Amino acid sequence: MAAQLVPLRDVERLSTSVIRILGGNPGKFTLQGTNTYLVGTGRTRLLIDTGDGKPAWIASLKATLQKEDAVIGEAVITHWHHDHVGGIKHLLEISPQTIVYKNTPSDGQKNIEDGQRFHVEGATLKSIFSPGHTADHMALILEEEDAMFTGDNVLGHGTAAFEDLSTYLNSLEKMRNVFQGRAYPGHGEVIDEGPKKILEYIKHRQQREDQVVQVLKSTRDAEVAESELDEWSSMEIVKIIYKNVPESLHIPANGGILQILRKLEGEDKVVENSKNGRWSVKNRATL
Repeated sequence: MAAQLVPLRDVERLSTSVIRILGGNPGKFTLQGTNTYLVGTGRTRLLIDTGDGKPAWIASLKATLQKEDAVIGEAVITHWHHDHVGGIKHLLEISPQTIVYKNTPSDGQKNIEDGQRFHVEGATLKSIFSPGHTADHMALILEEEDAMFTGDNVLGHGTAAFEDLSTYLNSLEKMRNVFQGRAYPGHGEVIDEGPKKILEYIKHRQQREDQVVQVLKSTRDAEVAESELDEWSSMEIVKIIYKNVPESLHIPANGGILQILRKLEGEDKVVENSKNGRWSVKNRATL
């Protein structure tokens, strides 16, 4: 995957009011690193996310603030994962006046409500409660650009992980209908057509669900008990759907397949055998 990633500069101006500062933490799940964004055009700016506190990010942030002759009045956190909140304490060391906002805040932080607005010179942000990747996830619309900071619900490369598939899909539908411009993701490069990319995410999830159903409707050809011929473990489904993917990625893929199975179970379409953990179609006529 790393070879496919577009190199990103440590600090890059993306528009008149948006500067991206990489978190200095590249990796398999963080891509080029966590994107943090300095937003606004005046002396007082707003910061979105804080990386995980790597010295490279702190140095880049301090240098950018000095170059811009700017201070950070408010920081808005998209969700609780460490690679987005880990730099908060470092931010407050260099900018103790900054007010930190986060859905379900920790001590010393302020809450974010759905639809809440944040304003600095040159930029107005509107929060969009969008759980799925995490239960506290917030996206932010940049009204002046009709753009969206998508957090980790939508990435600049590949697909995103999620805690609850049904909730996640509902959030994607909500997100794609409230803006028309580019998307600034939590990881990866800028997405020029944000709503189009979100629709691709939705279609991809539906494609995966269709594949799972197709496997469940087939009969296993392995030497198993007759009672298990129409039952599949989640990992057996993974090995069919992801047969061309390295086995090292099968375990994380299994998490996504389990999410699909739980969604189908909630829709009363599949059932899990409590004795062996295998899954089967509940009513073939409905699928």
